[in-house]
Amino acid sequence: MNFSVSKELRHQTGLTLVELMVALAIGSFLMIGALQVYIQSRQAFVVNESIARVQETAQFAMDTIESDLRMASNWGRNSRGLAVEGRSVIGDADPTGLEPPDECGVDWVLDLALPIDGTDNTYGLSCAPTTAAGPAQLNSDVITVRRTSVAPVALEPGRIQLQTTRIQGQLFKDGVVPSSFSPADSATHNLRVNSYYVAQESELIPGVPTLRRKTLTVRSGEPFIGDEEVAPGVENIQIQIGVDVDGDNTIDRYVNPGDPIYDPNATAGYVPGARAMTARVWIIVSGISYEAGVQDTKDYQPANATLGVPSDSRRRMQVSKTILLRNTRT
Repeated sequence: MNFSVSKELRHQTGLTLVELMVALAIGSFLMIGALQVYIQSRQAFVVNESIARVQETAQFAMDTIESDLRMASNWGRNSRGLAVEGRSVIGDADPTGLEPPDECGVDWVLDLALPIDGTDNTYGLSCAPTTAAGPAQLNSDVITVRRTSVAPVALEPGRIQLQTTRIQGQLFKDGVVPSSFSPADSATHNLRVNSYYVAQESELIPGVPTLRRKTLTVRSGEPFIGDEEVAPGVENIQIQIGVDVDGDNTIDRYVNPGDPIYDPNATAGYVPGARAMTARVWIIVSGISYEAGVQDTKDYQPANATLGVPSDSRRRMQVSKTILLRNTRT
């Protein structure tokens, strides 16, 4: 019995040193291959995630501005800003004594003759950017849109509202329908004014530029101009306005914001009957962090701005769109 067990033990052998080395080598190659696949997959995921975030920011910023621009010159039941009583006129920014907030200028609120406006490659508003966001971005436009809420609203004392019929309108803020209007034959809408600009510092993500907007709202029962962050990562916006100068509902030329050709209140340069019909908008968005190995060599020149080639390693994207101002045709 003992002899049989001893014989079996003599026939049992382990791996030789050569076999062990070969097995270790094969295993090492397999592990290195698996690790390489993981690293490449991880890198691809990070790149795709970064691209997706930039695309999402660009889409959100463009959608926000576009939805506002499309409704420019919507004054409730009509789209004729010149028919609204209480709007700014030449020589009198507040003809009916509404006393709107004046940080950005009274006409910033009440200049309904200009449903779309802005400043070219500079921050031209008289109200400064919010302190928390730092100075405005250089070589970036400001886009200002004036309109009313789409749906009728309830009367609200302290908020600037517009009462309109098919042919006329009147601004008020006391929560009482103006005496010249019948509530049954007119509608009440909130006045909305937004100015989009780019600040150098995001409050949400420090070190990143951001799209912000000055917006007409109400606080403590009085009209108020707020300043809110819209989309961190936006580092430049540009706009050009398509103008019809001969009344045939087609674009005759594109001009930069602030051009007097479409401003009825301009002292010189206005073409009678000229209307802003479309808007071309450019947005440049950057990633919120630096990425190793990323070097953007594109020479960015949106609209009439010359921004050059970026010097950092952030990922960027430029998007543009031509937007129809649907209410200016009627």
